[in-house]
Amino acid sequence: MEGARGGRGVVGTELGGPALTADGRAGRAPSYVSLLPAEPGVYRFRDVRDRALYIGRTADLRRRVPSYWGSLRDRRHLRRMVPNIARVEALVCASEHEAAWLERNLMEHRKPRWNRSRGGQELPVYLRLTERSASAALSIVHEGMADADGRIFGPYLGGRKVRLAVSALHRVLPLAYAGDRLTGSERDMARALGVSQSGRAELVGAVTAVLDRDPNAVAAVRDRLVSRRDDAAAALLFELAARIQAEIDAVEWVVAAQRATLPEPARADVYGWADGILVGIQVREGRLREWTQRYCDESTATALVAATPAPWQDFAQCNAELAARLTRAQAAQAAANAGSTVEGPVLVPTTSETLPSV
Repeated sequence: MEGARGGRGVVGTELGGPALTADGRAGRAPSYVSLLPAEPGVYRFRDVRDRALYIGRTADLRRRVPSYWGSLRDRRHLRRMVPNIARVEALVCASEHEAAWLERNLMEHRKPRWNRSRGGQELPVYLRLTERSASAALSIVHEGMADADGRIFGPYLGGRKVRLAVSALHRVLPLAYAGDRLTGSERDMARALGVSQSGRAELVGAVTAVLDRDPNAVAAVRDRLVSRRDDAAAALLFELAARIQAEIDAVEWVVAAQRATLPEPARADVYGWADGILVGIQVREGRLREWTQRYCDESTATALVAATPAPWQDFAQCNAELAARLTRAQAAQAAANAGSTVEGPVLVPTTSETLPSV
């Protein structure tokens, strides 16, 4: 397929814009979006010239992406964008937290036209667990610098969620009352909670295990929070029950797996290939910041895939397979619209966002 600009081909198809309704809204979503999994991820819309229009994130790709062809409600400013969507791309993530980081990193690196802000509104934070001779504490900090008295966990995205997670941990693992310099009222509370200085090391260990994502430690904290929530609901303390539920959700957010932003300055070039489609992921300074896909023959892709670091291979392969399914379906729909058949990948011109020649 010949496009507006020459150059190397990348995977895509010229679908043309969907029909508009009388009030200017886009019509029915293209059928290929039903191939998206009901999992967290990041999605990207491109136009017929392969320019990125918009990047978004979601807890459910299959539900979220088709919604752009609906009423758009609180996203009405995007109505004029939808008729220009020619191609949909997606990356499946391990968690909603990972999707949030990935969306932020991609937009900080290159913001598409229809995204309003570069990087989003959520702030990155860290947790600092300190243990001194007289006390221990878990606090939120904005820089990941450790010292002799403490350990840093994170980074995490979303200060409000992280504050709720700290509140949840304090509710069931009350470190603040395990010191030896408490006020009178604090000593009374410590006795009521069954907390003493002698148990401080155990509490520190439990908090550390949760923040290290130990499955048993996380499950134990969640079970205790669920019990507290249910007790509050049974006592008709519905506001307290809702607060504890928010804390449960926040703990899940904090302990969720995510590799889109790492604490160490890692560097990696990650590739996955499936059915003629090469997906490329670039990690720089610990941040997954570039995501590309294009047509590539197997012999060329083999060396790139083989050089992909082992921890990233499943992620890359899963998303290459998704890209291949979407590409074939989009090409088939374009061919059906044109009254022809599809024998191979359909190409559109490249832009600076595609991978370099290999």
